[in-house]
Amino acid sequence: MLQAALNGARRRTDYPTIPWSAEDLARSAAGAVVAGAESIHVHVRDERGVESLEPADIARTVRALRAELRVPCGVSTGAWIVPNTEQRHLLVERWTELPDYASVNFDEPGSELLAGLLLQRGIGIEAGVANRTAATRFARSGLAPQCLRILLEPQVQDFDAALDVVRAVEALLDAAQITIPRLLHGIDRTAWPMIAEAARRGYQTRIGFEDTVHLPDDTPAPTNAVLVAAARRVYDA
Repeated sequence: MLQAALNGARRRTDYPTIPWSAEDLARSAAGAVVAGAESIHVHVRDERGVESLEPADIARTVRALRAELRVPCGVSTGAWIVPNTEQRHLLVERWTELPDYASVNFDEPGSELLAGLLLQRGIGIEAGVANRTAATRFARSGLAPQCLRILLEPQVQDFDAALDVVRAVEALLDAAQITIPRLLHGIDRTAWPMIAEAARRGYQTRIGFEDTVHLPDDTPAPTNAVLVAAARRVYDA
């Protein structure tokens, strides 16, 4: 499975070609699917372009995506969007249009409670596991059997060091006998080598402006669709 991560937390002032509005995200997602993406991940924004978990913003984006797509679509719930844990949970409780899934970073405060709330609402979980702390917390939560997949997403920029993180995380997951699907991806300098590594391991992977704004030859990528097409070539090589 190749997922398209369309925008992420990158600032619009730095990357004006990245889709921000619900309509732009829907168009970009449609192009990514044509290019080979099988699911979509977005960071929802309000009308000012600020990341948001507000029910109206989630609803607007989910509706726009579903009007264009027939593939699963998910959203981020990163703690930086709404730093207050209780407020973040209250917003999720008020969502009226529900995405197919949401990513939950298990090294963030309140991750287990947030994941439980999402599951109660019928929203699938992508468990973000970027380090040993997240892996330990996820294993102890007992939520793995109810989750869609694990996002193995080391943040370090040295590829060998990133692989060391992945090995350490997987040792903890394996010890806990967690066998749900694993999606391996990198960011910026590790984005492309991690796709090749995911292919070697038979894992799911992802690409998009959230992870990199450059093609494998380091030229700027004009669209998410172009990134997805390039990732498909790397993965299938």
